[in-house]
Amino acid sequence: MSANPRHVVFGTGAIGLATLDALRRRGETVRMVNRSGFAPVPDGVEVVGGDAADPAFTIAVARGAKVVYQTLNPPYERWAEQFPALQDGVLAAAEAAGARMVSMENVYMYGRAAGRPLTEDRAYAAHTKKGRLRGEMARRLLDNRRVEVAIGRASDYFGPRGGAQSNLGDRLFPAAMAGKTAPVLGDPDQPHTYTYIPDIGEGLAVLGEHPAAAGRVWHLPNDPDTRTTRALVRAVLPHARIRQLPPIMLRLAGLTNPAVREILEMAYLFEEPFVVDSSAIAAELGVRATPVEQALGETFATYRLVAGRSGGAAR
Repeated sequence: MSANPRHVVFGTGAIGLATLDALRRRGETVRMVNRSGFAPVPDGVEVVGGDAADPAFTIAVARGAKVVYQTLNPPYERWAEQFPALQDGVLAAAEAAGARMVSMENVYMYGRAAGRPLTEDRAYAAHTKKGRLRGEMARRLLDNRRVEVAIGRASDYFGPRGGAQSNLGDRLFPAAMAGKTAPVLGDPDQPHTYTYIPDIGEGLAVLGEHPAAAGRVWHLPNDPDTRTTRALVRAVLPHARIRQLPPIMLRLAGLTNPAVREILEMAYLFEEPFVVDSSAIAAELGVRATPVEQALGETFATYRLVAGRSGGAAR
């Protein structure tokens, strides 16, 4: 490994890479950590491979760091088996280094929106196993007295590198650009908060550096103009045809596909208005969301670029 960096990011998925981007804009030195030791990072950025559930490894790889970031996300079907140990490994690294730990979370622990915007003081009322697990993991972080912790929570994300995991991602844009009917999870006509991936990275970087960020939960920045999934897509593709993936098809696929079974548990997120309030991080830390039209335009541009390289046609 190279000389000890100030920042160590555990996870090289879309969120980890967005955090890297935000830290590099600040001129910070960053080490990325994943299982394989390989990631699509710029030249000069170190990627170290190993098991983040192994405290001996995490402590060694984060030695000398001032901030460590937990952006890991095991497969849905292996959350209960793997996620707590991964979090504990990163927490051990932060404790040994005397570093702040910034942890990326979602909003599953709150349960149903029940007609009200989700705020950081919302009680944990999850009715799903993944939501209950996330609530337990959050409590363990906030209750620890050994490490300075800041938690950032995002809703369903979209943007560059969103890929197949994003509802506004690989299932949708290529099909819509080709003039085909694009499938989405859940009711496309329910208002739903989506968090822009670069805003997540910027928000996590601020949680790592701002003196007032530690010791609490922050909702990462969302555009306050919450729209339906259909309206969001049509902001960049006015004639896009969108349809809900039929629940019966998902249930049938879930009989043999564990990942699909886990997705089914979260269908409630799209059955009613689902609004995540992020006014606290804007008012107190000065972090605001990219305007939704700009964020959608930048996302669409990445798909248009890929389509052009592959010879596809975009409308």
